[in-house]
Amino acid sequence: MAVSSLTNATQDYLKVIWAATEWSDDVSVSVTYVAESLGVRTSTVSDGLKKLTEQGLVDHKPYGGITLTELGHSYAVSMVRRHRLIETFLVNMMGYTWDEVHDEAEVLEHAMSDTLIDRLDAALGHPERDPHGDPIPTASGTPRRQDAYQLSSAPIGQPVLVSRISDDNPEMLRYFAGLGLTPGIQVTIVEHRPYAGVSSIRIANEAAPDQAPVDLGSVALASVWVENCEG
Repeated sequence: MAVSSLTNATQDYLKVIWAATEWSDDVSVSVTYVAESLGVRTSTVSDGLKKLTEQGLVDHKPYGGITLTELGHSYAVSMVRRHRLIETFLVNMMGYTWDEVHDEAEVLEHAMSDTLIDRLDAALGHPERDPHGDPIPTASGTPRRQDAYQLSSAPIGQPVLVSRISDDNPEMLRYFAGLGLTPGIQVTIVEHRPYAGVSSIRIANEAAPDQAPVDLGSVALASVWVENCEG
């Protein structure tokens, strides 16, 4: 059965559950988390999970964590793939900026057939990352988890490469774009001030090599994921 045959609500549930554990296998997904992510009541989520359990898509026991079955996982990865391919298409081909595409993709991902998604992938040259740096799963459903960690954990004085930036907040994306803080850019932590929840970072800028460090608060730091530079 193709993922496009699932209801929109089912697609959303599966994608939210999978995304919660994309960067850590130790995360316990709760009913409250799913409800907050989707903007619905916990009672609505509880009812929805009962249906998903009956369909063999999730495992969930009352007051316990939620996990995807193998079938549910495959559908969830497919949904993530189509969402990120659509975001890439909107930026690369339609002139959208990276802060505009998330909500558009949320709508379009439910309307496109699997065949159209595959052709979109081919037309884009089979990209591996979306405009925010998030890895795009393969057509076979294999996730591409990066060896990335949050900028707040980066060591002082060691250059790191921005791998991905959370797309949850369009305003923050616009702020980062103004700083030149985007995937593929090299940054260096100058100072961590944990008592204030702030870190100073230097953003590599060939046009302005002497650019002053920038202070980022805890929310911004948690939105930026980095990888160690090769070599």
